[in-house]
Amino acid sequence: MPLSDTKVRALKPRAKKYTEADEKGLAIEVTPTGTKRWVFRFRLHGKRPEMALGVYPDVSLKRARELRDEARQYVAEGIDPRDVKRARKQSAMEANKNSFAAVSEEWFAAKMAHLSDSSKDRARRALDKDLLPYLGDRPIADITAPEVLRCLRRIESRGALETAHRVKRIASQVFRFAVATGKADRDPTADLNGALTPTKKKHLAAITNPADVGKLLVNIDNYQGTPTVRAALKLAPLLFCRPGELRALEWEEINWEEQRIEIPAEKMKMGEPHIIPLARQAVAILRDLEPLTGRFRYVFPSERGASRCMSENAIRVALRNMGYTNEEMTGHGFRAMARTLLDEVLHERVDYIEHQLAHTVKDPLGRAYNRTKHLPQRTTMMQRWADYLDALREQAKAENVVTVKFGTN
Repeated sequence: MPLSDTKVRALKPRAKKYTEADEKGLAIEVTPTGTKRWVFRFRLHGKRPEMALGVYPDVSLKRARELRDEARQYVAEGIDPRDVKRARKQSAMEANKNSFAAVSEEWFAAKMAHLSDSSKDRARRALDKDLLPYLGDRPIADITAPEVLRCLRRIESRGALETAHRVKRIASQVFRFAVATGKADRDPTADLNGALTPTKKKHLAAITNPADVGKLLVNIDNYQGTPTVRAALKLAPLLFCRPGELRALEWEEINWEEQRIEIPAEKMKMGEPHIIPLARQAVAILRDLEPLTGRFRYVFPSERGASRCMSENAIRVALRNMGYTNEEMTGHGFRAMARTLLDEVLHERVDYIEHQLAHTVKDPLGRAYNRTKHLPQRTTMMQRWADYLDALREQAKAENVVTVKFGTN
């Protein structure tokens, strides 16, 4: 007599495993622990094997009968349904290996491991928040441009236009990695050019007028902040590295013998090690600070605990306290200041400047220069730059301009 849902639910465990038959080869086994397992028993090629169909109640009676009927069709065609099941499982495993989630993890491990922590964090957030929840389980070769666009539209809908463009770039990198590794035929994001709302290019505020630079340097000298913040302010124009690289500078990265800073690849935005030659003025500032923070890991330790580096807001707040608004000057603006004046006033070679800014600079054959390329010339340039800043500072003092600006925090 066929089983019913009521009868299946009522089956109780016994001391030994037992079986209750349904019909057409379907039965349910009940173990001493109470587990109820569907099985399909059939005859094929002179043998009487059985095939597991799942566990009740995850697989209902109705579903078990559907699976049995499908298996019976294969048996009627002389095909072992267990072989079909194994083939499907293998296919699913292969599909899972080629899912967007799996490929994105391969890409992250291969292409992001050597980049800075901030770059890795941005990529990780883009994947975890904006891409994997919607595309993660999909075979990467089957994902279409409209599917990716729907992810990007969700980002746009919350007003994060720049994030949408950044996530599109990260998705493109994952797809291109899939193409390179044979898991996809093309990058569907190529079809989305022009589909996103354009963003206005933001230029970080910077002072580039020589006279105003001189006033800024005098204001920095007069700033009444903590010794670490004052030192960081004084070094920012001399080193013109990225704000994050400055505040996370470690004493062990200073090569006193060679008079240069050597930042490892994992701390750099572009994932390449970087050398900053130190002018005499920069060495003097660091030597003055060494008795105060030299026993710590960071040159500029946090006021909240020396195990951390200075806050990313420290330079910004100091500039605000001196009266400079976000539209006038930022911590990142010291880079634009150096880039402009080294080129337009001191007429230094652009490739020296770009290399010192830790931008990717390639030789005539398209190969990226290594960190020591043009190092003697860059060392000379950095000293010339420091001397020029001294001259601007003295000129500002001599002209007796009002150099102290008052503002609110």
